[in-house]
Amino acid sequence: MSKIENARTELVQILEKTEKGNSPFEREIRQLALPVVKAFVEGGRVAPAHFGDSSEALPENKEAAGVPAGFPGLYPVTGTRVLQAETVNRPQASGKRVAVLFSGGPAAGGHNVLVGLKKVLGPQNTLLGVKNGPKGLLEGKLFEITDEALANILNTGGFDFLGSDRTKIKTSEQFNQVKTVCHDQKVDALVVVGGDDSNTNAAVLAEYLFKNVHADGRGVQVLGVPKTIDGDLQEETLLPISFGFDTATKTYAELVGNILQDTPSSRKYWHFIKLMGRSASHVALEVALQTKPAVTFISEEIEARQYSLAHIIDIIARAVARRAGRGINHGVVLIPEGLIEFIPEMKRLIKELNEVMAASEKMLSEINTMADKKHFIYGKISPEATKLMASLPDEFENMLLLDRDSHGNLQVSQIPTEKLLIEMVTTRLHEMKTDPKPFFGQGAGQIDLKPEEVERFVKSKFASNNHFFGYEGRCGAPSRFDAAYCFNLGITAGSLVLAGKTGYMAAVTNLEHGGRALALPLTGLIHLERRHGKDEMVIEKALVELESPAFKFFNACRDRWSREDCFASPGPRQLWGPVSSQLPMTVALNQGYTGLHFDLGEEVKLV
Repeated sequence: MSKIENARTELVQILEKTEKGNSPFEREIRQLALPVVKAFVEGGRVAPAHFGDSSEALPENKEAAGVPAGFPGLYPVTGTRVLQAETVNRPQASGKRVAVLFSGGPAAGGHNVLVGLKKVLGPQNTLLGVKNGPKGLLEGKLFEITDEALANILNTGGFDFLGSDRTKIKTSEQFNQVKTVCHDQKVDALVVVGGDDSNTNAAVLAEYLFKNVHADGRGVQVLGVPKTIDGDLQEETLLPISFGFDTATKTYAELVGNILQDTPSSRKYWHFIKLMGRSASHVALEVALQTKPAVTFISEEIEARQYSLAHIIDIIARAVARRAGRGINHGVVLIPEGLIEFIPEMKRLIKELNEVMAASEKMLSEINTMADKKHFIYGKISPEATKLMASLPDEFENMLLLDRDSHGNLQVSQIPTEKLLIEMVTTRLHEMKTDPKPFFGQGAGQIDLKPEEVERFVKSKFASNNHFFGYEGRCGAPSRFDAAYCFNLGITAGSLVLAGKTGYMAAVTNLEHGGRALALPLTGLIHLERRHGKDEMVIEKALVELESPAFKFFNACRDRWSREDCFASPGPRQLWGPVSSQLPMTVALNQGYTGLHFDLGEEVKLV
């Protein structure tokens, strides 16, 4: 066999070994040491912490007056008091069987929550995984998680080891089934890893399983872990961010940064980029701070300032005209996924459509053509809604009549808002070029451009591309922050189990100064919200605050970003080197940190 043939054989053997999660990158990141909050370290090893009362409590929520009555077992025990991890009186417990499940959409770092749980529970307790989320819990799909299995998924992936689903446990039959599963499989504690809805479910489960599950009268402990790439599960300084947000925004920022670098290279495209974030715009704001694009919309601002769809089109068209007048025929527009639902007039239209379609479901199912369906709908909605709907391009008018989700709501992710904006901006720019006089000059509402800049704009061409970045960011290898954050959240949840606590959400704060592990009472996070025509007790989504330091900084910079190229390319997320310890910029600004680097304590080698 020749040297070339030998070399080829050796290379084939090397390549074959990269299958099943064994790329050179994945093998290397499993060796990564992670910082651990001081309260969880003893003699260089991970140890459970005691949880005592801190000086903090969750703010009183006047909208949650019914919470004590809704949680008669749990609320007197947890109330709104925040607990803090301490090194004294470390809990010692053995023989506990702890089940953990992922709930809702996946997020990077979930596997490290499992690793943290297993590490702190130790060999004297058993960690059980629940296959396929809440649905798997109802079906009793539990199995023991081994050290060997966790060594293979450490610092990697999203939720693939367990899987997840979006089943809501809410009926009496479902609650009884969970109780039966916990009794039959001798489960002492259940850890729910999920977003605001999943942690609301955890609170209800904690109440239901508070006592009388096992033969000796014991209940089942229930703890929550905060997950959502949307970043809308926050609680001021007590819970700065949920896990998965950092990895997702770093991934999106890399992609947006690449496109921003391309625009002055090709010098001819405007890219309209929709980003994940239906209910809140934290992702769009974070990506904007990292990349500095020409235009970024924040849904919460659109709603607060009562911007119409026409005004949004005007903002983009003005940016295009100003830049074209300066010879810049390119740019990037960032659009939150849920933007269309925050535009007041569109919100009213969608609400009317949802109600009409729910009330007329049978009749609509018997109408064969889209034209007849629209004619029927127009006869049922208000004249204002009819006028707005008819003004939309046909494609998007049709999309507003798509099938609703299980809650009767429009499936916004199916609406290509970025394409709608492109089409309407193209029309507006054509109007501006055909007759520039009404749009340019010194008058109120006009664009102040010099005559030669107007001429340059009129001669310019508007070419566009559209993108939707969503799944790309949910399950990549976690950033170093998410890897460490999730590991510490897992240790926190496991310590709460060993300390006998129930009805709390694990939290880690003081991210810049060594970290501090907390237990937030789930009942203290509950408030009343109008859903499906009735008041429900749920954990409130955290929206972008227009008075927050992060938004104020963005607001102070965006006009400059709109007029000239100020873009930055953050590059790919880093796991080694100085950039690897970078926090999300929105978190650093809103928490009042002095820099961008996180410090979660002493580094511990996990393998």
